[in-house]
Amino acid sequence: MARPWEADSTTKFKRRLGKSPQELGHTTDTPDCPDIWELENGDIAVIGRDLTTSLGGDLPAEVSIGADERLVVIPRDILIAAKPDIPNV
Repeated sequence: MARPWEADSTTKFKRRLGKSPQELGHTTDTPDCPDIWELENGDIAVIGRDLTTSLGGDLPAEVSIGADERLVVIPRDILIAAKPDIPNV
């Protein structure tokens, strides 16, 4: 059975949502993670730490991680800073 949604590997990055990691003090002088980006197709890319192994074994009953998925963690203030850039619809 096909999934209702698949990630489009051909789309491109459109714009950062929120402030850069440098502005929020989460990185050095290089543009390392964490970050949130809107893609040209409207999907969202999240760059963060892969904690699939450490947190994946303790998921709530209604949550699962597919074989081709990863549990990614970002700092709370990264998401809060992106809130004004995220449309309501």
